Amino acid sequence: MNPTSQRLILPLLLAALLAFPSFGSDFYVELVAKTLVLAIFAMSLDLLVGFTGLVSFGHAAYFGIAAYAVAMITPKYDPASLWLALPAAIIAAGLAAFVIGLFVLRTKGIYFIMVTLAFAQMVFFLFHDTNLGGGSDGVNINFKPDAAIAGWAPFDLNEPGQLYYFIVAALVAVYGVLKLVLRSPFGRVLIGIRSNEHRMLSLGYATFYYKLAAFTLAGALAGVAGFLYAVLSGFVTPELLAWHQSGNVLLMVILGGMGNLVGAIAGAFAFTAMQEAFGAWTKHWQLAMGLAIVAAVLFLPGGLSAIPARLKRAMTGEEK
Repeated sequence: MNPTSQRLILPLLLAALLAFPSFGSDFYVELVAKTLVLAIFAMSLDLLVGFTGLVSFGHAAYFGIAAYAVAMITPKYDPASLWLALPAAIIAAGLAAFVIGLFVLRTKGIYFIMVTLAFAQMVFFLFHDTNLGGGSDGVNINFKPDAAIAGWAPFDLNEPGQLYYFIVAALVAVYGVLKLVLRSPFGRVLIGIRSNEHRMLSLGYATFYYKLAAFTLAGALAGVAGFLYAVLSGFVTPELLAWHQSGNVLLMVILGGMGNLVGAIAGAFAFTAMQEAFGAWTKHWQLAMGLAIVAAVLFLPGGLSAIPARLKRAMTGEEK
């Protein structure tokens, strides 16, 4: 998707998101809010997969760690402060990504994929097999964070509409941060690493530290999604850290088109739409969804974000 297309499409999509609660039912407003959280999650992974060339299969660890951070910070009978819980969740996820990155980034290729999965499973069983965070039963979050500042509350996350707009604002903020990062010299180095790491090394770039910074940032942004998911659902379980959660978000990135932030958002919406459609159609919805994803990979290389360029070539008769 070229910059011109994005400048035309993005304002329309944002306007549609902002207007949706006015005509959508409560169920679908909550479903779209959940999808927006997954879109943030997908964008955070796309920083690694699409722009740095690091295929992580353990990204759910940072998503889940942030969600558990919210649960642990929230008192049993009172809400936690939003301005404490949100930074704490992001820092916890980012710190975990930094520590894990110190080890996994010393490997490459299939070994990197497997080591990220191994660390994620370690974190999963830490929460699943111990009393930390409620064990396998998970833990309820009885109160949504309080946004009050010195007694003044700019918004109330207990109101579904205001929570929805807070999630939209978070999506815009994460998208903006990633665009700034990718347009910076740091982002250009990441793209260079994806293309040819050996050449970047020969030019004098310490690629390990660039990859570690990207890995940490991606984990922290996954923490934003984990925080929002915990607040939205009000319940946290070890399943948030499971390997299939990492697989799901990787599929979103692939469906949308790797190396494209708008594609990551589109992939999250496509994945959720297929889940809902196939789930309503058959109890074997996983099989139908798997076939649809295989077909998308085979017949739509480049993902959903490649469709505008394909349509343009088809209408103008241009060669690929």
